[in-house]
Amino acid sequence: MAEQQEMPTKYDPGQSEAKWYETWKQNDYFNADNDQSKTPYTIVIPPPNVTGKLHLGHAWDTTMQDLLVRFKRMQGYDALYLPGMDHAGIATQSKVEGKLKEEGQSRYDLGRENFLEVAWNWKDEYATFIREQWAKLGLSLDYSRERFTLDQGLSEAVRHVFVNLYEKGLIYRGEYIINWDPATQTALSDIEVEYKEIQGHLYHMRYPLTDGSGAIEIATTRPETMLGDTAIAVHPDDERYQDLIGKTAVLPIVGREIPIVSDSYVEMAFGSGAVKITPAHDPNDFEMGNRHDLSRILVMDESGTMNDNAGKYQGMNRFECRNQLVADLQSEGVLTEVEEHMHSVGHSERSGAVVEPYLSTQWFVKMQPIADEAINLQSNDDKVNFVPPRFENTYLHWMENIRDWCISRQLWWGHRIPAWYHKKTGEVYVGMEAPENLDDWRQDDDVLDTWFSSALWPFSTLGWPDEQAEDYQRYFPTNTLVTGYDIIFFWVARMIFQSVEFTGTKPFADVLLHGLVRDAEGRKMSKSLGNGIDPMDVIDQYGADALRYTLATGTTPGNDLRFQWEKVEANWNFANKIWNASRFVIMNLGDFTARDINLSGQKTVADEWILTRLNDTIETVTKFFDRYDFGEAGRHLYSFIWDDFCDWYIEMAKLPLYGDDRNAKLMTKSVLCYVLDQTLRLLHPIMPFVTEEIWQHLPHQGETLMRQSWPETNPSWHNNQAVHAMQLLQNIIKNVRNIRAEKDVAPSKPIVLQIKPASEDAAQVIKNNQAYIERFCHPETLDVNPDLEPSEQSVSAVVTGAELYLPLEGLIDIDEELNRLNDELRRLNSEVERVQKKLNNEGFVNKAPESVVDAERQKEKDYLEKRDKVKERIAELRQ
Repeated sequence: MAEQQEMPTKYDPGQSEAKWYETWKQNDYFNADNDQSKTPYTIVIPPPNVTGKLHLGHAWDTTMQDLLVRFKRMQGYDALYLPGMDHAGIATQSKVEGKLKEEGQSRYDLGRENFLEVAWNWKDEYATFIREQWAKLGLSLDYSRERFTLDQGLSEAVRHVFVNLYEKGLIYRGEYIINWDPATQTALSDIEVEYKEIQGHLYHMRYPLTDGSGAIEIATTRPETMLGDTAIAVHPDDERYQDLIGKTAVLPIVGREIPIVSDSYVEMAFGSGAVKITPAHDPNDFEMGNRHDLSRILVMDESGTMNDNAGKYQGMNRFECRNQLVADLQSEGVLTEVEEHMHSVGHSERSGAVVEPYLSTQWFVKMQPIADEAINLQSNDDKVNFVPPRFENTYLHWMENIRDWCISRQLWWGHRIPAWYHKKTGEVYVGMEAPENLDDWRQDDDVLDTWFSSALWPFSTLGWPDEQAEDYQRYFPTNTLVTGYDIIFFWVARMIFQSVEFTGTKPFADVLLHGLVRDAEGRKMSKSLGNGIDPMDVIDQYGADALRYTLATGTTPGNDLRFQWEKVEANWNFANKIWNASRFVIMNLGDFTARDINLSGQKTVADEWILTRLNDTIETVTKFFDRYDFGEAGRHLYSFIWDDFCDWYIEMAKLPLYGDDRNAKLMTKSVLCYVLDQTLRLLHPIMPFVTEEIWQHLPHQGETLMRQSWPETNPSWHNNQAVHAMQLLQNIIKNVRNIRAEKDVAPSKPIVLQIKPASEDAAQVIKNNQAYIERFCHPETLDVNPDLEPSEQSVSAVVTGAELYLPLEGLIDIDEELNRLNDELRRLNSEVERVQKKLNNEGFVNKAPESVVDAERQKEKDYLEKRDKVKERIAELRQ
């Protein structure tokens, strides 16, 4: 049982957050129980790259993951939140090479082994940064199970998958046109290429026919590649070129004789209808070259520099060559036109360089058979559930149109391809371990695409390929993946098809997808715009809870989130509202202990009401958490805490707390303690720090809030009569306050308040709770009379169940009051029209749930009664 201590007047998140995170961690509260009596619940963290510090997108992603894990842990699940990091091949190697360059070195100066040592040191440094940021965000990660994509266990899993796919004939090595990044000098997969519309040129050239009978015109956006042309193609049905098929033309500048072939791929309507074929520098030309048995001539090297096949242009970079070549073509009279041309150009997602389609020998995964199995999964009951569902179509469309996956990368940092070549015979050996007589073999220098290992993350982190591994048996498949919709292709799809291929099941039950964090104006955050925000700066200013609440509740699933400092500040104020209300409760408990909590005695209408509202809130928040609609859950929590508990119940609780009735005091303290405890539990998954700090000051039994049970509804506390009674009391108090404000009558100034109940039940509620009306309305005289005849000099208000009159002689303007009442009449007319239109709609009445239709009928009755009362009052004032 906690020893009650006085709470500080102000909440200090800096002091509280560091203290509680260390306490939770040191006591292993984050660790999965492996308790066989509990149902497992697993989330594996999308591993951040060890290239830098976490950004707001990471903070958003992990806040939702941690919210779910804390929620499920409190619900009694054996919850595992598994941490880890990704080696991020290209990105990390680029960073390390950049650091070496600043020191006047390159990776080649160091050699492979020494370079990898530097890269591992980098990883260790940035992994420490990332763990510190996880701690500041409050993530309840099981650090005893932390993994890294290059650690021994995951490396074994990667080799196992590569060897297995190779032996099935699903991994092959071949010469293909691939996406090549000249800046990082490595291959890229299709989805690592970003296409941007840029203003370029279409160059029209005339290739002279060898027989001297004329020339054939072609157009290209990349004239530098013409140095590798090995043919010209026209469509077989193009009547303009029927007599040229089979002839040859002379390649300008180079002087090489090339054939004119026919191929149905050519678009007759584009340009001149004739295209140059450069099989080594264009994927479509590569396919045409195969069909026509054309040679492949590479005219540039891996850095985008022209090679010896480029003749006099050797040594120029590709864009310098383009400029010089265009000038030379003009001087020879070959270039006939340069046309402005807007076109889509691929850029490296990593380096930003223009991607070069490039002939290269690479390793590929044959995707069609693997993709088909993953597609079939989605037609089964045990499919992956996409949230929101629309993203399933995005996933399926990509999978149905998938191309073979280029998995080799010309890097040193990563999983080295487990393939060796015999130095004499050229034989290829692929295996889990190196071949015998290693001196006779040379291992492939390339490493695997980062996504190859990331695709195995949900099961390799749990001990697979050892299918008997305890964690794999217990925690796989995982439950929920939370990630951005922008990596459905990069990562989500690959995890699904690799899991289906190697484990025979889906990797996770649900995938919750979110959008991008944007600035207040809706712009994507970027270095160029200077609008990026470091989540650690937000935490330093407002605390982790305010940031977490902002991120978790700021939007609906699948949509982008606009980050606004004003919202963080508002949520900081919310945390302080909870703190101040809790401090009031705790200061008024005295020596009250957990054993003293007893809710079985006589309760006030406010007690009954707040317990009913707590029931509703528990049910609603639980429902929305289960649906991943954290925004709606947060909205209901906010309303219950701020409005119901703080602004109403605590104010009403002051009457018995400051009164002389000992039993009433004890009941009020019991309700305050119980409702606050349950509320802190509901809020804990979103705001773990402030809730733990407050909970430790409450009378309770237990060590930490995060290990307490999730609130459950109590049907015996549901009291509709108390709800209706409170609605009447609240409406009376609100309307009196509004009238005081409108008439500029100070809240403390005594007034005469006359109430005309509409029924005996209403009269009883008012009389039984007269103390609340006196406490909040400050009437000098309170007259409750069903036969009341109000004076003309009264301000009136109509509420459900009663009419209110405040005689304010000398303060009321009859015309002003009539204007106000006429405005109210127009509003009520509008509400009556709206609800009657709904009820006259047969589709609504027949299809909507009975409870919804009944609610609308009750609204109609209520509005009509109020309208009649307002009409009567208008008539009285006009007499």
